[in-house]
Amino acid sequence: MIKEIKVLLVDDEQDFVNTLSERLEVRGEGLGSDVALDGEAALKTLEGSLPDVMVLDLKMPGIDGLEVLKRTKQRYPSVEVIMLTGHGSEKDEEAARRLGAYEYLQKPVGIEKLVSTIKDAFQHKLKLEQSAVAGAFAEAGEFETAQRIMDQDDKKR
Repeated sequence: MIKEIKVLLVDDEQDFVNTLSERLEVRGEGLGSDVALDGEAALKTLEGSLPDVMVLDLKMPGIDGLEVLKRTKQRYPSVEVIMLTGHGSEKDEEAARRLGAYEYLQKPVGIEKLVSTIKDAFQHKLKLEQSAVAGAFAEAGEFETAQRIMDQDDKKR
């Protein structure tokens, strides 16, 4: 059974984000989503339940997307963040990538492209977690166990 991918959608456009949440869930591809309508709400949501992937708007009232990205990566580095904006610039994209965004997409984005990017971000998260586990075994001198973990990752691809 495939693990459900927990997605947090953060956008101040309530109709857009609610519609996007519904579209992700009805696809039947294991994408469960929560919604936050501003940066403050997103950070509060993270305190209670960590998503695998966050889809984050850039321009929002109060705490903007870049600040949410920065705080998220500082406190919860395993959360993959996809920036999704209709008002970004190259400078914003550079800043987002420097702060650790997995991807930077422009609105409007097709649902297929967004779903594909969410799945890619989730796979990236899993690979990083698996590498960290293997690294811990290697540091403890359990090289054969570390190698088996990495070999399992290769077989999954």
